Amino acid sequence: MASCPLVSARTCVAALVLAAAVAGCGGQARNAAPSVTVVKADFQGSPAPLAALHAQANQLLGGGPAAFKARLRELHGYPVVVNMWASWCEPCQSEFPVYQRVAVLDGRRVAFIGIDAKDADSAASSFLRHFPVTYPSYTDPNGRIGAAIDAYSVYPQTFYFSPSGTMVYDKAGPYLSVPALEKDIRFYLHVN
Repeated sequence: MASCPLVSARTCVAALVLAAAVAGCGGQARNAAPSVTVVKADFQGSPAPLAALHAQANQLLGGGPAAFKARLRELHGYPVVVNMWASWCEPCQSEFPVYQRVAVLDGRRVAFIGIDAKDADSAASSFLRHFPVTYPSYTDPNGRIGAAIDAYSVYPQTFYFSPSGTMVYDKAGPYLSVPALEKDIRFYLHVN
């Protein structure tokens, strides 16, 4: 423990905890992507529709609402988590490391898709180089995909689709921990 002369141990601990908390605020999120070896091992034997998502890892896909809806139809029979994000969105940046980990933990049972909303492709590509994910994101510069699924103008936003393709929940705001995202996946999508 650091030295705290002339103050009580309780005051010293409180000061150190406060300093640690302040140091964590406003800082850059850190890449939490599992290694390629871990991802490959965890995704081995994935069902074909989920393996197709994994094959497009970290890609930005076009096609607008039609392409996005077609992908949801292809994933019929699987629970789907859709994360709407943007490179300029600070809460999205804080949340991405959580998605990097959970998409690998649950990627053989749950489909993950991103929507890069109201963003420039060059900025989004740069962001994904720093925070690679194991699933693709559809570009949505004009908000048309978001409008098709009744998204708010809040970033990030997460949508949960049942295996039948019905939206069962949407959450505005970031997930800041793996347990929080895992809890909602278990609760809303009934994934064990």
